[in-house]
Amino acid sequence: MFDIGWSELVVIAVVALIAIGPKELPGVLRMVGQWMGKARKMASEFQGQFQEAMREAEMADIKKSFDEVREAATGITSGNIMTSLQKDVSDALQIDKLVDAQVASAIDAPVTSSDAPVTPTTPAAPTPETFVEAETHAATTEPLAITSEVKPEPAPSQDVTPAEPEVLKDARAS
Repeated sequence: MFDIGWSELVVIAVVALIAIGPKELPGVLRMVGQWMGKARKMASEFQGQFQEAMREAEMADIKKSFDEVREAATGITSGNIMTSLQKDVSDALQIDKLVDAQVASAIDAPVTSSDAPVTPTTPAAPTPETFVEAETHAATTEPLAITSEVKPEPAPSQDVTPAEPEVLKDARAS
């Protein structure tokens, strides 16, 4: 701002001490402090008033947009909506009448040789390859279960070997 360094402040303090004197220097410093306080107070009041003016301007913009929306909503009256709905329903009914008339004319039309009814066919009997493919497909999508495999115990008369730990194997869920 003013770009005053410490050396300039020391010079100002020495000149003030010589010019004012040591007796009146505290009173002068108090008065300068009060002026600084008043200046800061005025600056904060100005800032507050400026922010209040900004808020009022924002509120005016919001009120203006709200009024525009209200006018647009007032322009759409219930009568206008009802006539629009009635028009849509009557258009839909006319389409239904048109489709009904076309179906009735198709039913009343004489059957020609090209319009002969088509008889449904039966599917071919399954072959062994079809079953293999189905089982393979089912096996890939079937979830796996983990079970423990049980081994038969050796006869007690023979010499006993240490027991093997149970082996966990993947088995298909059935």
